[in-house]
Amino acid sequence: MDFKLDADDEKFRDELRSWLDANLPAAERTNRFVLEFFHNEGGAEFEQRLKWHRKMHAGGWVGISWPKEYGGRGASPIQQMIYQEELERACAPALANSQGIGLVGPTLMLFGTEEQRRRYMPPMLTADEIWCQGYSEPGSGSDLASLQTRAVEDGDYFIVNGGKVWTSDAHHADMCFLLARTDPDAPKHKGISYILIDMHSPGITVRPLVQMTGESGFNQLFFEDVRVPKKNVVGGVNNGWLVAITTLMYERRYRGITNHVGELMAAAKSQPRDGHTAWDDSDVRQQIAAFACEAAALRLLNFRNLTRQLKGLPPGPESSLIKVVTTELNLRMAKFATELLGPYGQIELDAPWAIDDGRWSYRMLAARGLTIAAGSSEIQRNIIGERVLGLPKG
Repeated sequence: MDFKLDADDEKFRDELRSWLDANLPAAERTNRFVLEFFHNEGGAEFEQRLKWHRKMHAGGWVGISWPKEYGGRGASPIQQMIYQEELERACAPALANSQGIGLVGPTLMLFGTEEQRRRYMPPMLTADEIWCQGYSEPGSGSDLASLQTRAVEDGDYFIVNGGKVWTSDAHHADMCFLLARTDPDAPKHKGISYILIDMHSPGITVRPLVQMTGESGFNQLFFEDVRVPKKNVVGGVNNGWLVAITTLMYERRYRGITNHVGELMAAAKSQPRDGHTAWDDSDVRQQIAAFACEAAALRLLNFRNLTRQLKGLPPGPESSLIKVVTTELNLRMAKFATELLGPYGQIELDAPWAIDDGRWSYRMLAARGLTIAAGSSEIQRNIIGERVLGLPKG
């Protein structure tokens, strides 16, 4: 692979880097919550993300790979990769509507009607409508196809009853992309529909769930006789499984972790140990070097997905490789950091005497959940074995 950028791509990188340098103050470049997407239950935190999202949009830096007719820049897949790398380099805050921009929008481009695209995609970009994902249920997590939420036809509407769980950002959301069973007599992977539902509809209840981190960015949803127009079905009635899997391929995307390695190195250099620093211990240096190598390999692995996009294909099972490597590496780094910091590794986020604001203890508590979210590591390994390696089903 030729890693050299052409003149247009170099110009794109320079433009974005200059814009970030001019618009993102040093105080906001924290890298505090890159992977922990469900931390933001507080109003002030979400408002900060919302403000940044709208500033990015005003600068033309939201949904850059979307077609220009839908409000994007028509950026190439290579420029999308550059975009992700530059945001990571700048330690930029997460966008407020990442699920709309990253998941629903690309799915609508593939499966949505023109009416759906025109209606829903512009307010995704501006964050005027925040989206959440209605997939998992109390009895249907890794075995998502066993879901029991029902959508029953009633004229031009579906009547939805059931419940969802682990729904990130539902307490902020205006819209939800929901999986519901529309044919209960069909095999479990059939008879499911992908439905766009207004979260302000009568009959929807949102109940926050408190996590080990002490935050409640996850939620449980309850649907009681919720009326949804049939025109809100994406990809056709009873064809929702194909649409849902496509969305998951976009969800299992690359998230850079290089900055975590740099922070871990800095922590080791500042942590005293037996009259010197932890960094002076060769075992510590070797472990952090191993993390750095894995983070670099993860970036290269992302280029394989980039190759699919350059061929005009949607993300494939390679996304499962990226997802499982990212989350498992993040977990191992967080565990190593808490061991490195000793008793200080137990001090919670933003508490007095906390090293690095206590972010390593927070990451440790949050990291295990990331190996489950968007498809558990066990499910990802099954996909890799069957669809990438061609192994027989177990």
